[in-house]
Amino acid sequence: MFYDSPTMLKQNLLRTISNMQEVSQLFVKQPEKDFSRKRKISFADTIRFLLSMNGNTVPKEWMDYWDFYPDMPSVSAFSQQRQKLLPDAMDFLFHTFTDSFSTLSTYRGFRLIACDGSDLAIACNPKDKETNRRHNSIERGEKGYNQLHLNALYDLKNRIYIDAVIQPGRHPNEAQALIEMLKRSKVQEPVLLIADRGYESYNIMANAQEKGWKFLIRAKDLGSRGILTHLPIPEDGTFDCTLSLILTRKQTKEIKSQPHKYRFLTNKTVCDFLDPIENPFYTLHFRVLRFPITESTMECIITNLEEEDFPMKEIKKLYEWRWGIERSFRELKYTIGLTNFHAKKVEYILQEIFARLIIYNFCERIITKIVIQQKNRKYIYQANFTVAVLICREFFSGRVPPPNLEALIQKNILPVREGRKAPRKIRPNSAVSFLYRIA
Repeated sequence: MFYDSPTMLKQNLLRTISNMQEVSQLFVKQPEKDFSRKRKISFADTIRFLLSMNGNTVPKEWMDYWDFYPDMPSVSAFSQQRQKLLPDAMDFLFHTFTDSFSTLSTYRGFRLIACDGSDLAIACNPKDKETNRRHNSIERGEKGYNQLHLNALYDLKNRIYIDAVIQPGRHPNEAQALIEMLKRSKVQEPVLLIADRGYESYNIMANAQEKGWKFLIRAKDLGSRGILTHLPIPEDGTFDCTLSLILTRKQTKEIKSQPHKYRFLTNKTVCDFLDPIENPFYTLHFRVLRFPITESTMECIITNLEEEDFPMKEIKKLYEWRWGIERSFRELKYTIGLTNFHAKKVEYILQEIFARLIIYNFCERIITKIVIQQKNRKYIYQANFTVAVLICREFFSGRVPPPNLEALIQKNILPVREGRKAPRKIRPNSAVSFLYRIA
């Protein structure tokens, strides 16, 4: 069943939480003890409050959740209840809720799924060696900073997150995270995986090929010591070459004499499908494209899409779609509130990360289904995402009735201005302090 209306979407999420509460022993640390007694804060209340959290202080958000009821439980009581949850509880809710979506949009039969990663600043804790990082210069006596790294798969057409892996920020491994998500994916439709530089590896290509996925990965340009080095492709200009490359760890005379056919991988280079005895060779089939994007800049793409169905012009168009995941990270952090955590322990921060992913999907499924009337205006208009998220949150909390939801979102709109560009601002971001939030 397709949960199309906002009411059905909300009912589906609340029903999933209720089902989890019925078997809460599967999601707590002490199954025979935790949430076994009847208290003011139930298992479902704990989950729902995690979903309702925004960027305010915990006391303010806790009072909002209980509608300022004088006899409400204390904030300390909530902290004790959240400690009982297993780390996988919110992860399970995220996947169960997301997997319930059906009749999702595709592009020429493909689910367009982008993969990327983003750093998340958390409260500084020099004792946590897994997340603590140092600045480039440690001579100033600085204590460093702490980070987690969010790796995510994002459906570009439907604008929802379908999977996520959170790694410690000190030594994240984006390639391994992508392979982990790829292997456990339950997507039934044909998939086109779109990824930026940093994901260009033979192992990722091989795993996608074995999974039956198509891939479109941006690669480092020629002369940059990337994966394109020593491939039998032109050394300059625009081209579209189809290749079959045999990966191996052997070094025989025959292999050395045919560098255009074989690619030797050292034991340090990970490849899940090479075995010195059972499978010493693995063949990859792919295309390498190089084309200009500005007068002075060239772009390189590795893909296994067929040239007859996806010529160079179409490849350019497909790669432009990848920017959707960058936009989603911005909205996830600064509109949904992924920069404002309410805990210092990584275990509890993970709860909030998956809660934000769930709310992001919840809001996007509502917003993208609401039709904005295009009147006789200069620009095409779209929903104001920031305001729409606020309205969707209030709808989830029960303060906005279903008839008002669509009308409020349709009333708060912004013009779509195509072609606007601005230089990307890259600067370090610190965690938002608990002491300086508006109550």
